[in-house]
Amino acid sequence: MDPEFAHGLAIRALTAGLVPCPGPVTSARLATSLAGMALPNPVGLAAGFDKNAVAVNRLTRAGFGFVEVGAATPLPQEGNPRPRLFRLARDRAVINRFGFNNEGAEAIAARLAARRRGPVPVGINLGANKDSADRAADFAQVLALVGPHVEFATVNVSSPNTERLRDLQGKAALTALLKGVLAVRDGLPAPVPVFLKISPDLDAAALEDIAEAATATGIDAIIATNTTLAREGLKSPGAQQAGGLSGAPLFAASTRILAHLSVLTQGRLPLVGVGGIASGEQAYAKIRAGASAVQVYSALVYGGLSLAADIARRLDALLARDGFASVAEAVGTGRGEWL
Repeated sequence: MDPEFAHGLAIRALTAGLVPCPGPVTSARLATSLAGMALPNPVGLAAGFDKNAVAVNRLTRAGFGFVEVGAATPLPQEGNPRPRLFRLARDRAVINRFGFNNEGAEAIAARLAARRRGPVPVGINLGANKDSADRAADFAQVLALVGPHVEFATVNVSSPNTERLRDLQGKAALTALLKGVLAVRDGLPAPVPVFLKISPDLDAAALEDIAEAATATGIDAIIATNTTLAREGLKSPGAQQAGGLSGAPLFAASTRILAHLSVLTQGRLPLVGVGGIASGEQAYAKIRAGASAVQVYSALVYGGLSLAADIARRLDALLARDGFASVAEAVGTGRGEWL
């Protein structure tokens, strides 16, 4: 089955109530805090699964501790031509080149305004239109529209599928962009935490610049990482398709970035670990490398939606095995293994 068609069927099955969603998994050990938000557990859904916030009510009951929808752009856009999503089954990976296809910030804001609020925070991934004359301003514009209806927002300057978007990760450009977004955030009726999602394809100097910009501007967390352009070691047909690679092959590289970022930020802001997580053991490794919470997405293609709850339960057992009374106690305890 075409991967994008299959993804659409999964979203429709969710909204029709055909997928069991018993509620968030939690325990005294799993319940944690991220940038001031109370989470039932630290296992979140990464942006991209529910681009248009059509299944958000069901997703908040699917076992996740927090859910991120989008990316949203100011104006609706079709994204890149199909096919643009490719399964790499032998590698347990996915390549996508969607290009921020979405129905636009106004439509997404309306759905989020109508959602049922509960114990699972929902956030919006902020994007920019491909043909925008001022992409930096796009992020602030989306936040102004959607911000009143979410619990957090993520600045996404790390997608490889919008031309020159990653140029905004440079220190000067990023600092100016984040200041603009934070100015809008501070004017919201209820200001929300703002996160920054970064690329795994950064060298040491670029990573240091991002850490400095993030701490200087006062954003609330960094998400490490988005998809990669690297293709080393892949075995599946179609591995050289253009786009961002996610899934199992990204795990080690993204965890190394996470650990180095943990050193650079020195606990001054929390980190969210993303990239290649498909088990409780891998979620635990991200936390021990420096993450206060994690996000999953590509592994759902191979493990199903119940994977989120499975990861959370296994994480609880691993924390208990090692004598940790909370997620926070384990953060960074294994960072040295990745440096």
